Amino acid sequence: MHDESSSPAPSEDAPLPMLAARGGFGGLLMGLANLVPGISGGTMLLAAGVYTDFIEGIANLTLLRFKLRELILLGSIVATAMVSILLFSGPIKDLVINQRWIMFSLFIGLTLGGVPLVWALAQPADKRLSYGGAAGFILMLGIAAAGGVPQGAGSGYTLSLFAGVAGASAMILPGISGSYLLLLMGQYIPILHAVHTLKEGLQARDLAVILESMHVVIPVGIGVVIGVVGLSNLLKWLLHHHGQLTLGFLLGLLFGSMFGLWPFEAGVEPVLGDIVKGAAVTAETLGQIDPEDWPTRAFTPTFLQIAASMALAGAGFVLTLVIAKLGPKEEAATA
Repeated sequence: MHDESSSPAPSEDAPLPMLAARGGFGGLLMGLANLVPGISGGTMLLAAGVYTDFIEGIANLTLLRFKLRELILLGSIVATAMVSILLFSGPIKDLVINQRWIMFSLFIGLTLGGVPLVWALAQPADKRLSYGGAAGFILMLGIAAAGGVPQGAGSGYTLSLFAGVAGASAMILPGISGSYLLLLMGQYIPILHAVHTLKEGLQARDLAVILESMHVVIPVGIGVVIGVVGLSNLLKWLLHHHGQLTLGFLLGLLFGSMFGLWPFEAGVEPVLGDIVKGAAVTAETLGQIDPEDWPTRAFTPTFLQIAASMALAGAGFVLTLVIAKLGPKEEAATA
């Protein structure tokens, strides 16, 4: 167990401009991670060497303890994360819709790449790790067997709020992808669409378009704040009192998530009578359905697609491991 009093925080002596630059770099990576299922924002902050400072800053803010260095770091992380999300949400959404099997193959590798990181945090392991792992694996298997939540379904404020809380998990614990949870909840593409709509509204200075996106952006944003504050404190308590069970559960989630990321599916244009977003398709609505809301169906892959899928999964796995190794050793030990 690392003794925080035995060594200074990684950025304790860094000049303020360097601190802001490191936070900005970490925020840029975290923003991209929050757009891609399988990559954890926590892993990105760990790679940038600001993870422990981020968690400490959030904890102090919840206790209304304001320190200039922490405010500068948190501000730079949040600002660059928001910019990267605004810039890249549209292209990534289009890739997921139009190149599903390619993107999902990559997501599988990126997700599995988080396993060694969480496993290292769980050492030395005992039988409670297995119990937690079994519980997490069974939960994800059940969700996948039930089909998750169809993409585009459920756009209520409560679900968007809960989606924000789930998405915040990626900022708290390295190895866990909040975007993947959004994918299972059916909120991944709707949220990307709302963020892309917000960007278009800001670029066009169109208040109506901006307000349209706020129906999703505001509740999700509130959920993220609640998740970061609440989940960080909850995980801190769970890891302190039930560390093996908690980390085992997280490992089970990572392994079980593979069942929900089967890549060989494609969007199929709906026909009359299909149910889309809870309503039957009619002749009047058929031409108005966006491709992001099309139902998905499995297809039989070719040998080349299978080989390419395995290669992409391997590349994603290696990429996550490489990113996790970029952070300072002191930072990883503290986390």
